[in-house]
Amino acid sequence: MEVLIIEDEKPAARRLARMLEGEGVQVAHTLHSVEEAIGWFGQHPAPELIFLDIQLSDGLSFEIFDAVTVKSPIIFTTAYDEYALQAFKLNSVDYLLKPIDPDELRAALAQYRDRMPEAGPVTVDFEDIRKLLTNPLERDYKKRFTARVGQHLKILHSDEIECFYSENKGTYAATSEGRTYLLDTTLEQLENELSPETFFRVSRKFFVHIDHIKDIVAYSNSRLKILLGRYREQEIIVARERVRDFKLWLE
Repeated sequence: MEVLIIEDEKPAARRLARMLEGEGVQVAHTLHSVEEAIGWFGQHPAPELIFLDIQLSDGLSFEIFDAVTVKSPIIFTTAYDEYALQAFKLNSVDYLLKPIDPDELRAALAQYRDRMPEAGPVTVDFEDIRKLLTNPLERDYKKRFTARVGQHLKILHSDEIECFYSENKGTYAATSEGRTYLLDTTLEQLENELSPETFFRVSRKFFVHIDHIKDIVAYSNSRLKILLGRYREQEIIVARERVRDFKLWLE
């Protein structure tokens, strides 16, 4: 199988290429922008499969489809887990969250191989996803959460939660009072419930609240370390693949 990677972050593209090669998949070419992709499709036959980042350096990758007809199945890669995944699920489009997990990549490839005979051009209403990407604040997001404390239910307001995190298969909310509460939810469910203006998923383990960030420190391997007001149980490290989006989110 030969695939095409369209990804503007070169370290992320190289990492994905290594992971694919480890699965016996040949990477035919790697592209880094909308403009480059449009030119490439005009001169080359369609690849068997495309791994496509949503946000490229010169715009949303959907602009590629406005200019050329893509006749290949697509697996999207995205860091927009806070609000875009709902549109992907509604349209039954394959996607992988960045940083890409090897097991999830292996599962996506297996799913593609299972349906290879019927795989064809991507059929998706890109406007659904485009609207969520460009107008995320039009959606309603959860303002309150509940946690069981003994025989009681504790109401937690989103503005008092410093971070959400996962540990030992549980999901917790750490508050500005220095308390931690076990929630009956998962980080994946929170992805569609938290406002992207307020919360950012810095890694697979943590969402952080922008108003509770007290300091951001340079860390090893081009990563960042976040210090919150009260939470000190674990180090909160921004995954290298999410540093750029995190910096944009801060602005």
